[in-house]
Amino acid sequence: MRVVPGLTWLLGCQLAGEVLAHATGAPVPGAVLGMVVLLVVLLVRRREDTSAHVAADALLPHLQLLFIVPGVGVVAYGAVIGADWLPIVVALVGSWVLGLATIGLSAQALTRWAPRSRGRAAGGPR
Repeated sequence: MRVVPGLTWLLGCQLAGEVLAHATGAPVPGAVLGMVVLLVVLLVRRREDTSAHVAADALLPHLQLLFIVPGVGVVAYGAVIGADWLPIVVALVGSWVLGLATIGLSAQALTRWAPRSRGRAAGGPR
């Protein structure tokens, strides 16, 4: 029953991120700063199996519930979306293409970089 301590860690990190965002006036959402705080906590703790992992594994099967709110928004603002469908479609397709290109280029760069870094780590030729 390590889900409750894990949720406490997750919500505590989100709270810390929200506090950081409001205190510093950073142009980054508090939830994103909270994820950075969680990353730092997990790197410092250096444990493979933490209560945060258990909580995340428990929440993952219910992730589809997070799509209810956007679905209600689409239904509630259907007329607005219908009136401005062209800019919405252009923005969606454009962001999808940019995201796909970014991921593809990153994967290519990492694929070229990975064999060289393994050779250096093993003491191979540089």
